[in-house]
Amino acid sequence: MSGVNQIRSTFLDYFSRNGHEKVASSPLVPQNDPTLMFTNAGMVQFKNVFTGFEKRHYARAATAQKCMRAGGKHNDLDNVGYTARHLTFFEMLGNFSFGDYFKEGAIELAWNFVSRELALPREKLLVTVYHDDDEAFSLWKKIAGFSDDRIIRIPTADNFWSMGDVGPCGPCSEIFFDQGDSVAGGPPGSPDEDGDRFLEFWNLVFMQYEQIAPGERAPLPRPSIDTGMGLERIAALLQGVQSVFEVDLFRRLIGAVAEATSVDSAGPQAASHRVIADHLRASAFLVADGVTPSNEGRGYVLRRIMRRAMRHAQLLGAAEPLMHRLVGELVSEMGLAYPELTRAESLIRDTLLTEETRFRQTLVRGLSILDEESASLTAGASFSGETAFKLYDTYGFPLDLTEDALRPRGIVVDKAAFETAMERQRAEARKAWAGSGETATEAVWFALEERLGATEFLGYDREKSEGQIVALLHEGAETFRLETGARGAVLLNQTPFYAESGGQIGDIGVMRAKGVRFRVTNTQKKVHGLFVHEGVVEEGALTPGLALELEVEHARRNAVRANHSATHILHEALRRVLGDHVAQKGSLVAPDRLRFDFTHPKPLTEEEIAAVEQIANEVVQDNAPVETRLMGQDEAIRSGARALFGEKYGDEVRVVAMGHAPVDADRAFSVELCGGTHVRRTGDIGLISVVSQGAVASGVRRIEAKTAEGARAQLVSEAKALREIAALVRASVEEAPARLASLIEERKTLERELADAKRKLAMGGGGGNGAAEPVRDVAGIKLFAKAVGGIDAKDLKSLVDEAKKTIGSGVVAIANASTDGKAGVVVGVTADLTARFNAIDLVRAASEKLGGKGGGGRPDLAQAGGPDASALDAALAAVEETLRQKAAQ
Repeated sequence: MSGVNQIRSTFLDYFSRNGHEKVASSPLVPQNDPTLMFTNAGMVQFKNVFTGFEKRHYARAATAQKCMRAGGKHNDLDNVGYTARHLTFFEMLGNFSFGDYFKEGAIELAWNFVSRELALPREKLLVTVYHDDDEAFSLWKKIAGFSDDRIIRIPTADNFWSMGDVGPCGPCSEIFFDQGDSVAGGPPGSPDEDGDRFLEFWNLVFMQYEQIAPGERAPLPRPSIDTGMGLERIAALLQGVQSVFEVDLFRRLIGAVAEATSVDSAGPQAASHRVIADHLRASAFLVADGVTPSNEGRGYVLRRIMRRAMRHAQLLGAAEPLMHRLVGELVSEMGLAYPELTRAESLIRDTLLTEETRFRQTLVRGLSILDEESASLTAGASFSGETAFKLYDTYGFPLDLTEDALRPRGIVVDKAAFETAMERQRAEARKAWAGSGETATEAVWFALEERLGATEFLGYDREKSEGQIVALLHEGAETFRLETGARGAVLLNQTPFYAESGGQIGDIGVMRAKGVRFRVTNTQKKVHGLFVHEGVVEEGALTPGLALELEVEHARRNAVRANHSATHILHEALRRVLGDHVAQKGSLVAPDRLRFDFTHPKPLTEEEIAAVEQIANEVVQDNAPVETRLMGQDEAIRSGARALFGEKYGDEVRVVAMGHAPVDADRAFSVELCGGTHVRRTGDIGLISVVSQGAVASGVRRIEAKTAEGARAQLVSEAKALREIAALVRASVEEAPARLASLIEERKTLERELADAKRKLAMGGGGGNGAAEPVRDVAGIKLFAKAVGGIDAKDLKSLVDEAKKTIGSGVVAIANASTDGKAGVVVGVTADLTARFNAIDLVRAASEKLGGKGGGGRPDLAQAGGPDASALDAALAAVEETLRQKAAQ
């Protein structure tokens, strides 16, 4: 039993037989420790169990934990490939006791596993204990039968573990294997302890104290156990090899590299083979755990790892992208133990291929300049920091790659000059930003972003995580404490809260710690990716450095996700129904609705809306997975991805694909560049219902829609209203529209008949005798003047026209009192008299008597109004007097 997979399963099975729960490895992105970039030890997932914040159904656990040490304070990246044991990704075997067994149980379990299960020779083993841990010293003598000289007391912090400045802590006991005098080095604690002869492979931590303050400890009420044994390291011991890269797992991965490149793995380029094998594992597991290459945070570390391996692939002469071709070998070796590798295999391949394809273009440019600028340099020389910055800033060539390329020639980079150039660029950016028109209150964000860097967003695949406060603001200024009741803003190192952008509104939710609660009411994005959580302290006080549990409001996030994905589907459905001219011109994605603006010259017909809904809901019902990946912007656009209006994109973009094309199952229905959150499958949208349309500007239309429960509630409400209408018109639901249309037509007919009757009544009835009564002679001009009431204003002009026909030649003035107490007057002049009399002059005279302000119209027909309906007769008299005056001129 010496293979990596055998050792892992033997370890887990052994502790399972001894009452331990087999617990699956937690992701490489810590779920409960915001201070860590990556999970770097087996105890990370049990941190809250050890501190008492979390209870589980078991008191003993055993794990094979995925670990990463390639960023932050645990960074072995630059050493990987050049030493025997440094790895970026490794597996940590561990057993844990949460207040169950303690030192005696831990030592006994460890000794039985080492001596019986692994069958390591007793004479090759020795242990260390903390210098004053007499209990552990005695137990090793009792259980393993070691003599005093095989139990070494170590007084340094190497044998005392602590979680931090305060919190659980305790002494350690490490188990060493003597590899023989052919290997240089001395036992632990000796002057030669840094040699490799005595190899530490298992560390037992006895967590028995609580560090209260510097120099102050108290015994824990429930002492616990945390152990860690590097799987690759113990495999090397059992397989009798000096390097972890010689164990069975790495031999197969390195063999795949050698076969793909036709370069001997044992030759002078052995380091390149080792780098590729290690970095392949690291990259694959990071991608499987949801990390994607980017220029910030964990994504940046992943990119560095990928590109370092790709650089070594180029050194091995690989003419085409190599990394993605090795994924199958890795999955066959580790997929059984880690099913996430199998599930994400295609994503891992695609990510590696995309990144390597892009990086090869960067390499061509960067290496050409690097070779030219360093041609005259010899070993021990310093490469220009200015040139290194130019490579970084202009060509995207990272500093560590420049250093890596120059290292074999013994050339170092002038880092001081590089940092000077970097700071100069920051100063220029500050100057440019200061003159961009931003208000003074916004200046704080630029300074904070420069000091803190961008916030790492974790919310694409989770709604809960932990984060550490890195800054607080109150009333626009940085502060170092927010008390209960205070409103302010919280900045974190990482967050699952989505910050408003691309039309999608910001998340809300809560942040909490013991005795502390902050209600997030909005999340905004500021300068270069700084996520600002606005809200109020509901309990306790916030201070920088405090670790918080973060929780996005689930129902609201779900609704927003559904609406955002629906905008993508509607966009493509609109294009298919209306034509390729359709392009997004704006959007709003809220939990209760979505709004989508697009180019189109006219309103949509009911048939077009129905067709759009039909296509969109077919995609929803297909329930295809929604896939996302990072690509170069140019590459994404060339592949057919659509850019969203108003979104700002960098060189790298997130491409969201959903649904299947109707005639091509291998092609996605919608492919767009988008940084928002989306559903996992289109079926999660439930239903898409367009609820309104309208115009935004010339050539731009707007539709509003609802999804899921919102759409269902809208349709239920409309169905209820239709049933009520059907009951009122005494028809079935199916017959109600036709019955209602018939009733409306009947009403219009009755309204026309009523208006006609009112006009006839107002003009004195239908006979000719009454028609002559209002007519009088004014200086030889016939004047038809009549006061009426209750006539619609729109009917007054038709009454004037009828009167003009009656008198043949003359002037007509009709004044009307409406039902709301206001008055109106219309004056008409027959065509033969418009040269002498202007209807506008006459109507203005009437308007003045009604309390109005003038009037308007044409010389033959004018209209005016006023608030005084009691002055109708006075208004008509004013028309008569004005007519008399005009006739006398």
